[in-house]
Amino acid sequence: MGNQQPTTHKIAVMLSGSGRSFVNLCERIDRNQLHAKIALVVASRNCLGADKARDRGIPTKIITGEPTANQLDALVNKFGIDLIVLAGYLRRVPITPTTRGRIINIHPALLPAFGGQGMHGSRVHKAVLDAYAKGLTTESGCTVHFCDETYDTGSTILQRRCQIHDDDTPESLAARVFNLECEVLPDAIQMVFDRM
Repeated sequence: MGNQQPTTHKIAVMLSGSGRSFVNLCERIDRNQLHAKIALVVASRNCLGADKARDRGIPTKIITGEPTANQLDALVNKFGIDLIVLAGYLRRVPITPTTRGRIINIHPALLPAFGGQGMHGSRVHKAVLDAYAKGLTTESGCTVHFCDETYDTGSTILQRRCQIHDDDTPESLAARVFNLECEVLPDAIQMVFDRM
């Protein structure tokens, strides 16, 4: 019996920008704080995140536009993907019998508030601060959730919260929320793996 090594699950990371969340996951894996292997990166365009993946020797595919169900299923099967992680990916991802319950997203707000189509990046933080100015909320944070057929409506896996400050700007709030994202995304991935 003895000490059993945790299973190393294979992840595909889908991204559209600088790849900060991707790098965070790589660093967690390197430090043995997340038992996973990033087996594939899919980018919606040539971007810094795709360059960072290539620099690490990770197979990287550019799919402009929305990936089709067949494209996504083929990649999952070819690379033996256990979980797809949307990390700043700005396209809709098809939910298929193969991928249902195996795609998660990180959103920079406390869903179900401040979600939906077009709600990403600074738009989210501006909306949160507008609500704060009207006395409608006192906190923000981030949500990791399973993906379904609609933007930001899948079941929540994990959330982290932070207070909003009177002097916050969209940039200062975004920085604080991103620090939370760096903690919550690996934790949520590990939670999903522990249930597999």
